[in-house]
Amino acid sequence: MIRAKSLPDFRNQLLSIACARRSASPRLDRKNYITEKSNMNLRVGLAIICLFWISSISCVSRIDAADRPNILFIFADDWGWGDLSCHGHPYVQTPNIDRLAKEGTDFHRFTVASGVCSPSRTAVMTGHFPARYNIDAHFAWVPQNQKRNMPDWLDPESVTLPRLLQQAGYRTAHFGKWHLANDMIPDSPLPSAYGYDQYGAFNCAGEQMPVHEDAANAVRFIKDCHQEDKPFFINLWIHEPHTPFHTVPKYEWRYRHIENREDQIYASVLSHADDRIGEVLNALDRLKLSDNTLVIFSSDNGPARAVGSPELTLQYDTATGAGWGIAASKGITGGRKGYKSALFEGGIGVPFIARWPGKISAGKVDQSSLISAVDLLPTFCEVANVPLPDDYQPDGVSQLTTLLGQLSHTRNKPLFWKMQSAWPIQKSRPHHWVAYAIVDRNWKLLTNRDSSYQELYDIAEDPYEKMDLSEQKPEIVRSLMQQIDQWKATLPTEPTGKVFSIERSNEN
Repeated sequence: MIRAKSLPDFRNQLLSIACARRSASPRLDRKNYITEKSNMNLRVGLAIICLFWISSISCVSRIDAADRPNILFIFADDWGWGDLSCHGHPYVQTPNIDRLAKEGTDFHRFTVASGVCSPSRTAVMTGHFPARYNIDAHFAWVPQNQKRNMPDWLDPESVTLPRLLQQAGYRTAHFGKWHLANDMIPDSPLPSAYGYDQYGAFNCAGEQMPVHEDAANAVRFIKDCHQEDKPFFINLWIHEPHTPFHTVPKYEWRYRHIENREDQIYASVLSHADDRIGEVLNALDRLKLSDNTLVIFSSDNGPARAVGSPELTLQYDTATGAGWGIAASKGITGGRKGYKSALFEGGIGVPFIARWPGKISAGKVDQSSLISAVDLLPTFCEVANVPLPDDYQPDGVSQLTTLLGQLSHTRNKPLFWKMQSAWPIQKSRPHHWVAYAIVDRNWKLLTNRDSSYQELYDIAEDPYEKMDLSEQKPEIVRSLMQQIDQWKATLPTEPTGKVFSIERSNEN
């Protein structure tokens, strides 16, 4: 048996064997010598061909491994579409996110699957509309989840994006906010149960990672994967700019020229988050991984806004600690209607910037391609060349060709939303009445919980939802309402699976 540590060793051993056989042969006459020499040359030639074959297989293997792109998904919390300097914010500077836009493509028609956190994140993890899991609001205390007919956490037996990538050989990590359960539910599954090799998180069971340690953990993980020569997938789900606002003196000083205290707080936390994102981007540069890494920046929903004019006070969060309260929520939507928890575009239309040098166009703005959060799972799996399970059907579609600029995608698959919204319309929250919504091609229909009221918009021509066309287009209203009713019929009436805390039995 030949044992060699490398291809050069293998080659030398083959030649040594051939020469040894030549030396061990008895003295030959000229005819036999020529025959034996030819045989030896043939053996050596075959050995060399074998070497080239083995070498080519080895090279192909290495090329395939090297070509599997890394994926870094940066998901902010309540970051409004207008909260970027590249989107025209009047005083906030976000140079690192702006760099992604300069080196990648800025997609202006991306929407998330809910106006609030937990269902929005469910869609990213599963590729499904969150209503399929009865997740219509944020995960809270067990009694509140039970009252709202919600589970206490996302079912860990669901098909999830990190598990698909992990099973295909990717190293997977989650750093930052979780909120697919809650820190107030101690028996909820940890992020590791969903397909992550490593995690540091808050709004989950167990120890809560300090909110500002997300980037440092991500950088360490990237270095480890680089040393192991492994492709990686990282969820970097940052806290900002969700309440409480955890300000740092360095960043407050950076915006000391702003007289309004609430605006100064808001700008400082955005700036701090942008700097941490820059730390991760710089690490990719130092390790020469930027060209082989797809980086996406987005947000889980639109910006929060206080009702009325509350006083600026401190508040305490069980997962993240003390910080400034809702009065400092000064996010902007870039003219989109509504804010967080609304299904108008201000609540679900958020930033989406994608960078992949040499693959995704640099400095481009795409104002037409409709991409949804439910598309991320099939898109990332196609990027990583990971097939979807045969028994899994996503609500989303792969948008890889759209990201690469090879196709201006006309979406043929409708998008649906469901939320637990109040009715009738409240004067203090005029955009928070929508319980169901659909986008089908250029049309968007919104309706209340008993289907007694609708609004219709041509979302392609009227992205700011200024002109309700429901009275002018009754046939389109009827068609879209029929689709909503058909979709509602596919949804479960209650949560199923191992998704309930032991605390429920204590409540009964």
